[in-house]
Amino acid sequence: MIKYTIFVVDDEETIREGVTMALEGTYRISAFSTAEAAIKAFKKEAPDLVLLDIGLPGMDGVQALREIKNIQPEALVIMITAFEDAKTVISAMKLGAYDYVIKPIHMDGLDVTIRNALDTIRLRKEVHSLQEHYLKENLPCFIAESNAIQDVMEFISLVAKSPDTPILIHGETGTGKELIASAIHYRSPNFKGPLVTVNCASIPKDLVESEMFGYEKGAFSGANLSGKRGLVEEAADGTLFLDEVGDLSQEAQAKLLRFLEEGEFYRIGGTKKIHIKTRVVSATNKNLDAMIAEGLFRKDLYFRLGVIKVDIPSLNERKEDIIPIARHFLYEFGKKFNKKMAKITPQAETALYEHNWTGNVRELRNLIERAVLISRGQELTVDELGIRSGTTFKATGNLSSERGMPRLTPEGMDIVNILDSYERHYISEALRMSGGNESQAAKLLNMNHHTFRYRRKKLELK
Repeated sequence: MIKYTIFVVDDEETIREGVTMALEGTYRISAFSTAEAAIKAFKKEAPDLVLLDIGLPGMDGVQALREIKNIQPEALVIMITAFEDAKTVISAMKLGAYDYVIKPIHMDGLDVTIRNALDTIRLRKEVHSLQEHYLKENLPCFIAESNAIQDVMEFISLVAKSPDTPILIHGETGTGKELIASAIHYRSPNFKGPLVTVNCASIPKDLVESEMFGYEKGAFSGANLSGKRGLVEEAADGTLFLDEVGDLSQEAQAKLLRFLEEGEFYRIGGTKKIHIKTRVVSATNKNLDAMIAEGLFRKDLYFRLGVIKVDIPSLNERKEDIIPIARHFLYEFGKKFNKKMAKITPQAETALYEHNWTGNVRELRNLIERAVLISRGQELTVDELGIRSGTTFKATGNLSSERGMPRLTPEGMDIVNILDSYERHYISEALRMSGGNESQAAKLLNMNHHTFRYRRKKLELK
């Protein structure tokens, strides 16, 4: 059980001793006769709660409260006053005091006030713990040894504190823009609300309005009989993530701008104005400035989306992170494929470090997945990686040969996962080689376009 620390600051010895005796069995108590002494101790190790007398000699309680809040804005302080001086109490509450008690102190009432205050701390710590757990479990791509990514993570921790300020994320393909959006959501006050992701490039032009804002029953031919909530409504009190926002049509841009400016919209066929509070986070790998100059993207929407801008460095710009991330994926896929992968050989690490990561962290992840899958030992080698000094070996495509295939052990294997991993790797490679052109990528794999799109969607490959 957590044992909370409480500072008791009062110039009356009988008050200090009485409160200490009443509380020390439940809490860790430190008592001070002056604000100056308490603040000095506060700077060394902040308590969970401060009981602070208003009428102190020297620095009074209101001045001390202001100083404490400057040191730690989230500090919980309960004011103690000898009489109900409304003006002074109001000043203290405006400065951020949690509550106040009046002398003579009734311990039953004080105990209730303290427990209510500490419940606030407990809930805050639980939320923080859940947030940190999520981030550790879901954001391995942001293992931050380089200054470049450390700066980004510190910046998003700061800007995430606002519940509704729009944020625009820019970065190359595979840098982890969606993961950054998740990090912003899970560090924000909207943490318990939904995170709704919209792939702007995948919504047909004539369906953007109905998908984003929904429709009423009978709004158009083929509409659902009960109507439909749009993705904006689904994101109420949470975060709406607009991925690939640079692919929105001009018409969709206008409708999105209207919502961002007013915070209100109508469903298609509806007469009721719907007001939604949500934070809009958007991302793109396109040069929006160039698109604005060419008349392809609205300048006013750009400024509205990018109140805060976050630039994600490419993996080539943060070389220090390549090996730590690769080791993380080595562990992840070793566990997935039931292989005891101990390390990456020095030669393989050199090859990883020197490689030109045009696909960034996504490319690194796919590469390690494939290498672990075909590995026959406990160390990942250069040959298994298929790269050397920044170049990529050509795949032979000979999947029937024993070499390069995962070994069937007495414990068995997950053949579906293995086949999916091969398919994911080669579809990703085909898309990379074709510059993202699906038709050309399909031809490289001797597949028709419809089959390619189906497999890509099934494997959740962007």
